[in-house]
Amino acid sequence: MRIALFAAEQVGLRIAHFLREQSAFPTCVVLDANDRRGMNDQIQTAAGSCAANTILTNRQSRAHLAQQLSEFCPDLCILAWWPYILKPDVLTVPRIGSLNFHPSLLPHGRGKSPNFWSIVEGTPFGVTIHWVDEGIDSGDLAYQQEIPICWEDSGKTLYEKALDALVTLFQEHWPEIHQGNIPRIPQDGEAVCHFQRELDDASRIDLDGTYRGRDVLNILRARTFEPHPGAWFIDGGKRYEVRVSVSQVEEKRDDARAIRRA
Repeated sequence: MRIALFAAEQVGLRIAHFLREQSAFPTCVVLDANDRRGMNDQIQTAAGSCAANTILTNRQSRAHLAQQLSEFCPDLCILAWWPYILKPDVLTVPRIGSLNFHPSLLPHGRGKSPNFWSIVEGTPFGVTIHWVDEGIDSGDLAYQQEIPICWEDSGKTLYEKALDALVTLFQEHWPEIHQGNIPRIPQDGEAVCHFQRELDDASRIDLDGTYRGRDVLNILRARTFEPHPGAWFIDGGKRYEVRVSVSQVEEKRDDARAIRRA
C-alpha cells in the first residue's frame, strides 16, 4: 500500500508517529507550507520523510499539487487534519481514493466548528474518517465513533476529545486500511453544513432577547475555548466577551429536602 500522508498539527504528527511504529512509511508526505503550528519538521522526522518525498503546498500554490502527487503513484491519500479542500484533479490521483479525518459525527456537523454547532443545535457529536469527494465532508463513511456530550463540556473539551478519538479510530482500523479493506457507507440523514462566517453571529447574546436558560448556557459554553474569542454582547456601544465554566456538584441533603417540601 503506497500512502501519501497529508499531515498537519498534532493529529498529523501523531499519525506520522504511528505509521512509523508500524513500519508503514509514507511514499510521500504533504505538508502545509504555512506551518501554522510550527510542526512540519517534527512531522517530517516522524514520518521518516526527506526533501525528495516531501511536498509543501498551501492555498496559493496547490495548482501544481496533482502533478507533484502523481509522481509518487499513491494508492491511498490520508488527510490527517489537512486544512484545505482537495481539488478534483488531486482526488483522481490515488488509485483507491482519499480518507479524511473530520471532527464530527457525519452527516451532522459538516464544515467548520462542529464542536460549537453540536452544543448549540443539540446534535450528536463524534468523529469520522470518510472518503473524500468533491463536496464538503459529504463523502462515504469509513469509520465513526460517537462522543457523548455532558454539561461540563465546552467547545474546547469537545475539540480535544475529537483529536484523541480520531487518532484512536485510525489506529484501531489500521489493519483494514493497510489491506485496503475499507468500508464505503453512503451518508444517510439530514445534513447541515456550517461555514466559518456564521460563527460570530451565532455567538452573540442579545441582552434584550428572549432565551431559554439552556440555550444561553449552550452558546456560552460552546464558545468557551481560550484563546479563541468567546460569546459576546453589545452594551452601551461596547462589545464584551463572556465565557462560562460548568461543574457538577453534589446536591446538599438539606437543600434537597427543602426543594421537595416546597
